[in-house]
Order: sequence, then C-alpha cells, then structure tokens
Amino acid sequence: MDLVLDARWRLLMKRMEDRFGMPMDMDALLFLIGVQELGQPARNFAKDEKIGLMHIAVSTLLALYGYYAPAGRDEDGWPHFQRAKELPPMSSDEQEQLLKEAALLYFESH
Repeated sequence: MDLVLDARWRLLMKRMEDRFGMPMDMDALLFLIGVQELGQPARNFAKDEKIGLMHIAVSTLLALYGYYAPAGRDEDGWPHFQRAKELPPMSSDEQEQLLKEAALLYFESH
C-alpha cells in the first residue's frame, strides 16, 4: 500500500473509532457501510443479516468501480446488486487494497 493511501486509511479508521467509540477494522467498517446502505433504523441484526450487510457494503464499494450495479430492493427493503463486469484476478492483499481505496472514496462522497 502506498504511503498516501495508508495515511488516509489510518485517518479514516481514527475518525470512525472516535465517532463510534470502539476499535475499527475492515469488517466493522463494512458492517457500518452496509447498515448505512440498508437505510433502516439501527437494530440488533441476526448473524445472517450481518453477513448480508457486509455483502451489501462490498457490492456498494465495488459498484464505485463498475464491477456491480444496483438491481433494486427486495420486499424487506434490502438492496440487491448484479455483477456488471468480472473482477480481475487479485491476491488477497490486492483485494484488501481495492476495498480500502473504495471505502475512502465512499466516505469522501458521503
């Protein structure tokens, strides 16, 4: 990860930790993005709902790069996405960097 991206990422994590009063990592950030994108009042989510929220977040972030596109909401109001184009082969480190860059873009635009 380049130094500028790393510094921006650490600043975002610090801001989120200060705002929510708890340690923050990628999973926690994805959960928060998923809740935001769901657009429903915060509540206690079941384990499968938490996983669904993280999928919403990943799809939302990858949509910023054109890999996914919104496909509407189901009867419970949960957003769904469809793949718009294939992701190129990436290592786990490259995947993490892509998500970090997308998360930074997401928070800069919201």
